[in-house]
Amino acid sequence: MFKHDKKLLHEVKVDRPNPNYAAMLQEQLGGPQGELKAALQYLSQSMRIKDPEIKDLFLDVAAEELCHMEMVATAVNLLNGHDLDAAHATVGNVEAHVLTGLTPMLANASGYLWTAAYVNETGDLAADILSDIAAEQRAKVVYQYLYRQIDDKGVRDTIDFLLNREEAHNTMFREAFNRIQDTGSQKEWGTTVDSRIYFDLSYPGGQSFDPAKKQPPSFNI
Repeated sequence: MFKHDKKLLHEVKVDRPNPNYAAMLQEQLGGPQGELKAALQYLSQSMRIKDPEIKDLFLDVAAEELCHMEMVATAVNLLNGHDLDAAHATVGNVEAHVLTGLTPMLANASGYLWTAAYVNETGDLAADILSDIAAEQRAKVVYQYLYRQIDDKGVRDTIDFLLNREEAHNTMFREAFNRIQDTGSQKEWGTTVDSRIYFDLSYPGGQSFDPAKKQPPSFNI
């Protein structure tokens, strides 16, 4: 059961309308790394989880992602302003002027509609958690890109909050992953010699990984 609290999880304000940036922010509303994808992915994955604490974690984070979606939609709505002006719209945000009447839509920054194909679920808790850790990391990166391209203090405050919540979720999922090392696809992992072989194919100059030393090669990035 879900209940809607009219108060946003975090106050959303913008300094001024910015329709072009509104289209950019749509990426986190209806894009493959966006809030709707995260909410429905964690909700869907939770249906098969037997561990009650981890199940609650998935449901709680999914519910919060819906709160984030509401925040992003609110910001998009404020940034779109009140005046329809398709003649001066960019390619990415023209649909808001000719299709939705400036209402935030479930689409990415290029106007492509959200799809359930973004959602990953396997029924294996380890695989799903690793997918969720990656999803949170990708969402964090997108928010960082968005943060760097706006000087609106209100928008930056909203993005900063959301970015840090992605980091919190990432940490929660990592802690959950550490609890399930002997379950599902993790149970039989690493039991043969083949699972402990490192193929050094970076020749010449490759640095081999010795599993016995549990020390990976050092890389200069």
